[in-house]
Amino acid sequence: MAVVAATALAAPLLLAASPHHGHSPHDPSKNAAELARKLVDRSSAKDAFRHLERFQAIADAADGHRAAGSPGHDASAAYVHRLLLKAGYRVDYQTFDFVYTETLAEKLSVVSPTPRDVGIKAMTYTPSTPEGGITAALVAVPADDTTGCEAADYASADFTGAIALIKRGGCSFAEKQAAASVAGAAGAVVYNNTEGVLSGTLGDVASGKIPTGGLTLAEGEKLVADLAEGEVKVAFEVRELQEDRTTRNVVAETRGGNAAKTVMLGAHLDSVSDGPGINDNASGSAGLLEVALELAKTHRSPTNKVRFAWWSAEENGLLGSEAYVAKLSEAQRGKTALYLNFDMIASPNGAQFVFDGDDSDGVGEGPGPEGSAQLEHDINAFLDREDKPHTGTDFNGRSDYGPFIEAGIPAGGTDTGAEGIKTAAQAETYGGTAGVAYDPCYHAACDDLDNVDMGHFDTNIDVIAHAVGTYAHDLGSLTRPVPAASDTGERRSGGLREGHAHGVTE
Repeated sequence: MAVVAATALAAPLLLAASPHHGHSPHDPSKNAAELARKLVDRSSAKDAFRHLERFQAIADAADGHRAAGSPGHDASAAYVHRLLLKAGYRVDYQTFDFVYTETLAEKLSVVSPTPRDVGIKAMTYTPSTPEGGITAALVAVPADDTTGCEAADYASADFTGAIALIKRGGCSFAEKQAAASVAGAAGAVVYNNTEGVLSGTLGDVASGKIPTGGLTLAEGEKLVADLAEGEVKVAFEVRELQEDRTTRNVVAETRGGNAAKTVMLGAHLDSVSDGPGINDNASGSAGLLEVALELAKTHRSPTNKVRFAWWSAEENGLLGSEAYVAKLSEAQRGKTALYLNFDMIASPNGAQFVFDGDDSDGVGEGPGPEGSAQLEHDINAFLDREDKPHTGTDFNGRSDYGPFIEAGIPAGGTDTGAEGIKTAAQAETYGGTAGVAYDPCYHAACDDLDNVDMGHFDTNIDVIAHAVGTYAHDLGSLTRPVPAASDTGERRSGGLREGHAHGVTE
């Protein structure tokens, strides 16, 4: 991908001065250690908070959000672009088309036998019910390991004109609602198989067959219990605006450095349309921006080229990072030494999660591409030196590392948790409240400036700063064997592993 904008050529030639400042060009480890220390010392949550304030002001002036394809996102991207260009980076917009979505209605209520409202989240790319919704019988699909994934799952009852109640797991949400549609259902509600809200996507417009929403595990189990007592009738309304729009990533790179060894870091800049998205993900965007600006202030040219990206349309299914990776040639992919992702790094009830590059935790998905284990080890080792506990988290494809992993590029990064529920063990390790979501304002209007934990924010900005400083000069750790955790002092706290919830399709 070309990342040189014509306007960037007029920028001052920062990041192109002598890279070594007294160190031998053949001593990358010393250059890396010096730059890493400098960036960690100079990059702070206090300074990055000014970017959060700017993103909040942008949302306040733009219908309360910064969703891709909206004026709020356009203004956010322009803010990032302007600061990076002024700092001396080569900066470009990468424009792509996508389907903009905005929830218009998401309502579910039991009409009989005992009326009550049920919390529901419309799934991205869902078809819409008529305005005012539909009233129909609720029919549960028998639960097993692949509930609602196959036609045979619907043979035990008549789903014609009904709302299908389906437990999460075994296949994608798109597959579940498609199978329910074939069985004659008028709509589908999928309830979670773990604690927390279920905010999902059907993947794309073409996959949507019937109106579909997500429920919590507790709400789903309560409805199942109601059905065990007899017939349940519900009123169901899910409506979503879907419109072809254009949006753009912001990509910036240092003017100096070996392009054959490009170090890449990214964060998504867009919010959902329900709120300003300050933790999700102005936090990662602001942290990345602050470190990039501090790197520019050193006036040093890195040994390796450093590239930063602020993705758009992540909330629609990782579309910005997918568009970027899809445009890379095979040679360009080979020149990308690593990708680090930072998404929701300041959750108010958060924990410190580090992506499990080698699957050493033995949970969920397998390891990342070769080099991912080393990225995890390097982050953990830094946190250990800072006396910060950390917990492994799975590569489940729910944030912008996904397209890079699929392309075989080593990946890693951190987050502090989304809709998952903090365990008692995690509360003991990290503080906060057990039994409450890591971010109670996840995908909600209250994800504002008050929804930020400055301690987590500062820790993860230090992680970003240390990684930039280290890999800008030295990639040697990516080819060294990773010692066992017991040999390095790496600490993993107990409790539930967390997966970030963006782009989740199953």
